[in-house]
Amino acid sequence: MQLGTYTRLTVLLGVAAAAVGWLGVAGWLAVVVLLASIGLHVAGNFVGTRLRDQTDGAIRRRRSRGDRAPEPVPVPAAVPSRLERRESLGRTVPVSATLGAICGGAVGTTALVMATRASPAGAVFGGVSSAVIGALFGFLAAGFVEVVRTGLREAIEAEERAAGEPRPSTAPPRGSAG
Repeated sequence: MQLGTYTRLTVLLGVAAAAVGWLGVAGWLAVVVLLASIGLHVAGNFVGTRLRDQTDGAIRRRRSRGDRAPEPVPVPAAVPSRLERRESLGRTVPVSATLGAICGGAVGTTALVMATRASPAGAVFGGVSSAVIGALFGFLAAGFVEVVRTGLREAIEAEERAAGEPRPSTAPPRGSAG
């Protein structure tokens, strides 16, 4: 290496040592992450620009030869699934949210009265807050279960349509002891 390269390296190490002394190790790591982010951003921009230019060049070459662009293939309109349509999740969600609110309010109020000896106003306010959180958890749980159940049902129906097989019945045949 040349003397100028060693000089630059020495200056860089001196600045790094000063930064560690001034900013601490966490500050130095933050500077390294910032510089790495900037470097990766520049590298990504370079690669993206090169890919764009290559694609544009290929299109220009194809047009100059007289090649036509491929005709787009029409895609039939898909029937939206139940999860894609805007409709109610069913009665399970409001019932679950109500039960979550009742359980959350009861548990929250009881915990406040027993554990902290809260005033009646504090217990009511805490109970209402716990009821809201319980209703939120009940809503989220019921909504999650309903979406998973509907998604699984539609996936099974789609597989059956693709295979052309009827779905086997889980009920025992009539007249059998069972």
